Amino acid sequence: MGFVQIIEFRTKDLDAVRKMDDEWWAATEGKRTLRRGTVAVDRNDPERCFVIAEFDSYEAAMANSELPETQAFAQRQRELADGPATFYDLDVIEVREG
Repeated sequence: MGFVQIIEFRTKDLDAVRKMDDEWWAATEGKRTLRRGTVAVDRNDPERCFVIAEFDSYEAAMANSELPETQAFAQRQRELADGPATFYDLDVIEVREG
């Protein structure tokens, strides 16, 4: 069963977060278990940001979280965030594409 994690956070410096994200993708090439990552910003509140991370399973997501690069990224992101992030852990029941 697939697994999706949605991370909601606030920041005034999304450019710095996106730069760190680019660095994370490069550093984890060949070992990350993340299948797809989407970064989104609330159209009505540009400091409210979301990451939608898609994995093959919950176990794959947890393995990805344990990567040293992921741990370092999370620490740096907390420093750039305005308050703690909110995590939504979702088991995928169905996916439809048009």
